[in-house]
Amino acid sequence: MVCKIISSLEKCFLDEDIETKSEYRSASMLKNEVFHFGVCYQLKSDRVHGKGYYKMSLSSPIAKYIRFYRVNHVPVQMPAYKEHIDSDYLRTSPGLYPDLLTPIEPGQRMAVSENLQSLYIEVDTCSQVSAGVYPIELLFCTQEGERVCEARFELEIIDALLPKQNLIYTNWFHCDCLQSYYGTESFDSRHWQIIENFLSSAVRHGMNTVLTPIFTPPLDTEVGKERPTTQLIDITVTENGYEFRFDKLDRWIDMCARVGVEYYEIAHFFTQWGAKHAPKIMAQLQGGTKRIFGWETDSCSVEYAEFLRALIPALLEHLRKRGVDKRCFFHISDEPKTEHLEQYGRARAIVAPLLEGYPIIDALSDYEFYSQGVVEHPIPSTNHIEPFIKGKVPSLWTYYCCGQGREVSNRFIAMPSSRTRVIGTQLFKYDIAGFLQWGYNFYYDQRSHGLINPYLCTDGDYFGPAGDAFSVYPAPDGTAYESLRLKAFFDGLQDMRAFWKLAQLCGKDAVLALIDEGVPPVTFSSYPRSAEWLLSLREKVNAAVKNAVSG
Repeated sequence: MVCKIISSLEKCFLDEDIETKSEYRSASMLKNEVFHFGVCYQLKSDRVHGKGYYKMSLSSPIAKYIRFYRVNHVPVQMPAYKEHIDSDYLRTSPGLYPDLLTPIEPGQRMAVSENLQSLYIEVDTCSQVSAGVYPIELLFCTQEGERVCEARFELEIIDALLPKQNLIYTNWFHCDCLQSYYGTESFDSRHWQIIENFLSSAVRHGMNTVLTPIFTPPLDTEVGKERPTTQLIDITVTENGYEFRFDKLDRWIDMCARVGVEYYEIAHFFTQWGAKHAPKIMAQLQGGTKRIFGWETDSCSVEYAEFLRALIPALLEHLRKRGVDKRCFFHISDEPKTEHLEQYGRARAIVAPLLEGYPIIDALSDYEFYSQGVVEHPIPSTNHIEPFIKGKVPSLWTYYCCGQGREVSNRFIAMPSSRTRVIGTQLFKYDIAGFLQWGYNFYYDQRSHGLINPYLCTDGDYFGPAGDAFSVYPAPDGTAYESLRLKAFFDGLQDMRAFWKLAQLCGKDAVLALIDEGVPPVTFSSYPRSAEWLLSLREKVNAAVKNAVSG
């Protein structure tokens, strides 16, 4: 058996040889950072079906702050859209790809074969360890205790802290997918606990904003069909109009405060791709609960406009009482295109006067929406952001989804981790205020016809490139299993915060000089396609921070 320390940006496929992997010997981190690296291992044997069982042990002064994950391989049937493939994919053929992370304890029995396998290692000292250089030694032994291989890594902890994350980051959270997967009722006690488990994991990885389903979000739904009801506001239709109860919304706000969510992204007031209809909205009438608005409702109908004129003031008043209204963002409709501009404008005209002073944001990539004043806070995709940057849109957000598969960063399973992580560098350079991605835990197929098994179907049944729809897997106990992609994106956010730390100390121009040193200017579509460049850049920034705080 042989083993080798590798960087967190290295993905190991089962059919690769350990000799092709670059050894990673040392690195540095700031005191409150979460640091990641890995170890790969392989059995070298002349036997036809060689395998063995081994145990891994850890020796380090900071051992109690170190966690281990087994890197599991998942089926990938659609690595990318064929028309979007570029040269920066690890592979583009169907197969088993490394992604899923499951916890493993030192001393646990591990099957080792001729396939290349790896462990993912996380160091989180919670700012409790003094600055200095700390060895981390891994030892693999047979079950009888015979030493077979060992690896050593040195981690320097720098006496400086990452600043608070200023980026507003949302990865759309789908409560109904958790309800469907785990077989709960909408917002019963188990559903609430599962939601909190998944949201806690999201917050630990930098997500500080949550899609809040005041009614079932009108997203990725077949026209005329429904997603399971997840509605936080209870509505009663009376002779005098509408009455609203906010008990579940209060519980949601309390939960979000408990796990560390800072911002609330209120569900869209109109359907996706054109704002033509009202969302599914349930209410209590004489005789029971009934859908009062939905696909049958024209978005600009008098009835729906009257409903919104009752709902929005009541909602804002309640949010003000809870002290969170100024931390809310509102949506009209997701991803409108040029042909929807007029309809989008009509729908917006209904709610904009009711939301005066509050930000209305939407994912869209046509600059005309902004130039004509129809959208004040656009969220263009990363491959369409250039006109918005040139137009100097204030507090600019950006997003990516399944369509951003050429040239730009994304989190598809088939992409190298460096391509996922580099987004942090780009967000810093261009002063991006917010980032959106549509699928933290979307476990349905395209247009939400039915539930998929994310362990077997990573592309939503040929919906989008594998990994686009979710970045966590549903564990049997109602918690979230994390992924290599979730960790790589989070490391990008940590890079961004480290860059801002150095900018506080030395000015942003000094950081930009390091980023663009020796390479063409970094943009969203042009950047070095190299894990070594990204790791080296981060070490240069860390060294500069160390010099600044010690000098």
